[in-house]
Amino acid sequence: MTNTSHEVAKGPHHASDAAPSALSAHSIVKRFPGVLANDSVDFDVLPGEVHTLLGENGAGKSTLAAMLCGLYQPDSGHISRNGERITLSSPRAGLHHGIAMVHQHFRLVERFTVAENVILGSRDLSYKLNRSELEDKVAAVAESYGLPIEPGATVGDLSVGQRQRVEIVKALYQGAEILLLDEPTAVLVPAEVEKLFENVHAMTQAGKSIVFISHKLGEVVEISDRVTVLRNGRVTGHVSGRGAADTKELARLMVGRDIELTTQRASHATGHEVLQIRDLSLSLNGVSVLSDISFNVHAGEMVGIAGVAGNGQRELADTIAGLMSPSSGSVAISGSMTTDRGPIHARELGLAYVPEDRLGMGLVPSMSILDNLLLTRDRHIVVDRTSVRPEATRLIEQFEIKANGPDHVARKLSGGNAQKVLLARELSGGRSATKLLVVCSPTRGLDVGAIETVRALLDDARSAGQAILLISEDLDEVMSLSDRILVLYRGSIVHETPGATAQLSTVGAAMAGLTTEGNS
Repeated sequence: MTNTSHEVAKGPHHASDAAPSALSAHSIVKRFPGVLANDSVDFDVLPGEVHTLLGENGAGKSTLAAMLCGLYQPDSGHISRNGERITLSSPRAGLHHGIAMVHQHFRLVERFTVAENVILGSRDLSYKLNRSELEDKVAAVAESYGLPIEPGATVGDLSVGQRQRVEIVKALYQGAEILLLDEPTAVLVPAEVEKLFENVHAMTQAGKSIVFISHKLGEVVEISDRVTVLRNGRVTGHVSGRGAADTKELARLMVGRDIELTTQRASHATGHEVLQIRDLSLSLNGVSVLSDISFNVHAGEMVGIAGVAGNGQRELADTIAGLMSPSSGSVAISGSMTTDRGPIHARELGLAYVPEDRLGMGLVPSMSILDNLLLTRDRHIVVDRTSVRPEATRLIEQFEIKANGPDHVARKLSGGNAQKVLLARELSGGRSATKLLVVCSPTRGLDVGAIETVRALLDDARSAGQAILLISEDLDEVMSLSDRILVLYRGSIVHETPGATAQLSTVGAAMAGLTTEGNS
């Protein structure tokens, strides 16, 4: 495909064209056994700019970011800082040059305070710390970039958005001029995303450079001054952002074809009740996890459960699947009670289940793709792998699973490819017998092409009359697919609204616990 390139619309805080890049990569090549991760990649970020790295899983964006901060070293090519060639042998060397990465999975000590986490690893500390003085310094850095935090607060008591803020403040405290943000919005509710974008703009106004790594096309267009798109380790385009880029164009650069991620709703009136949940409560170790939950899902309907991680979603799904016994209340599939009768009984009544934990619960890591696909089929003493092999090969192709055929061992798959195997089994195995599909975070870790495939499969299942319960932390996904949306907060349903009329701000506020309305 021909590379796409546009001039960048620069705001008043951007460096002139004559100024050197704050950080640049030149003809970077990085190989791993059997994989060419980066193939002659050129990339640069200017002072006061947000430059996004966009690409599918395995496109090479995370590998490139790891080299830009010193986690990896390139096999060939070089990296420059302010026009001068540098060597980044470690993340500490990256910090020495003012480069830091804020990882998607936070690296904080929950029992420590905010200030203690911020200074952790600093080399200029004395043996005796003045706690008050230290907290004042941390607060000053945070306030100067519009990142207010309480230095004395324990990190374990903070929300996800606040913890991310601590990671950013830590990088700034250590002198970072260039921040690499890895999937920074993945675990945030809409209000937190808006606040993050405000913080990013405050940092760029102060001259900081931001490398933004994301798969969410709408956010990329909103936040980016420029976008560099990678596919199969190579740059396929440099595109301007801030509303000038087109999401369809970006998707095409990512996967090499047109992608349609349109809003999908039930095409006909819903049928009878398939899932019935009545007054469901669950306590674990004396702590209430689910509280008095009641709802139903009809045949041909997709109900979305929105919520921030840790509000009872996993326990709700496991209880419906028969893996956990509620403290009170009931679960029924098509009128038949499943409470306390185990997962096999639930499957016999027509349940298909895609759990949140792919390798821990969904798949057997030591088994092949073929055997994992057979796990939920009819049980016989003799397993006929030969007859199923053609179907396994077809599913590998259909779901674009990157593997060396049906005998590829599950533990050797990437997270995204493991998710594809799990989805292939639950969405394609015995479809005619499936009445209820409970699916948790179905597109987490998947590239935009695979997301399109999964969404189409879910819509097909709904059109075929299956009842679908979609549980996801990706609010865009819930908003785009659900006929009804329920918000789960601290184990209770605090908001319900039809998907067609749902307001992003209202649902997002409910996810953050800012409303307790029952219905829109």
